[in-house]
Amino acid sequence: MKIGVITELLGGKFLDTIDVAGKLGVSGIQIYAAHGDDGFNFLNLKPGELKSIKSKAEDNQLEISAVCADISDKSFQVISECSERVDVTCRVIDAAVKLGVSIITTHIGAVPESQQDPVYPVMVESLRQVANYAASAKCVMAIETGPELADVLKAFIQAVDSPGIGVNLDPANLRGVSCENPVYAAETLAPYIVHTHAKDAINTYVGSPAKFYKLRNLDGSLRQIAARASGFKEVPLGQGMVEWDAYLAALKKIGYNGFLTIERECGADPAADIRMAVAFLKDKLGNL
Repeated sequence: MKIGVITELLGGKFLDTIDVAGKLGVSGIQIYAAHGDDGFNFLNLKPGELKSIKSKAEDNQLEISAVCADISDKSFQVISECSERVDVTCRVIDAAVKLGVSIITTHIGAVPESQQDPVYPVMVESLRQVANYAASAKCVMAIETGPELADVLKAFIQAVDSPGIGVNLDPANLRGVSCENPVYAAETLAPYIVHTHAKDAINTYVGSPAKFYKLRNLDGSLRQIAARASGFKEVPLGQGMVEWDAYLAALKKIGYNGFLTIERECGADPAADIRMAVAFLKDKLGNL
């Protein structure tokens, strides 16, 4: 397995973050399709600018492991918004292809547990359009885990039924929000895992993952869920509820040899936590 990092979380201008990542001793980077600090937006880049990104990564001996397509406020769950969300995601895929990247990750919103839920077929059809488009470009659209249990996500992927759909496994979201054992999730979702995030978390109280991830109705209104949202606190790698030895062993057992991409979205000094996470993972992988 290889260690990567999400560049945006290192702070600073986008191209500069690639240089910072190059000094961390990692093998790859995942990039957001939009970067808040300097107005960088994947969809507005010209071919020369995309080439500059690719060259910068190569100069630092970094592989671009994936592109995160979480740049639209439109939902796969809302009928009036699906078309725009599909379009934006497909445009991210087009840009990723020009970078030579074949994995695009995104949150899709909470998948309802029941396939009879009216939102379910809308999400299936929307993601099927994206997945088929990704497959035609020899890419995979990887759904980030967390809003639902592994069995629910597996059934959803099977319903989408496209070679262009996969999983970006985030153990912290699973353990902290859904109270799912990442080992079980790795085993259950094994055929679909193409990318992972290395993140840790604590579940502060058991609640509704669907409420945490703001499940919406077909008309765009928030689903009224009686239970309170799950309690979630992100913490530095190794300080949360993810059992890393067992989790990494499970990934190895299923034959996963892709990236463990460090994601540290908060904290007093995320960059320092990321450096610590690199050392933590190198130690774990060295003893695996």
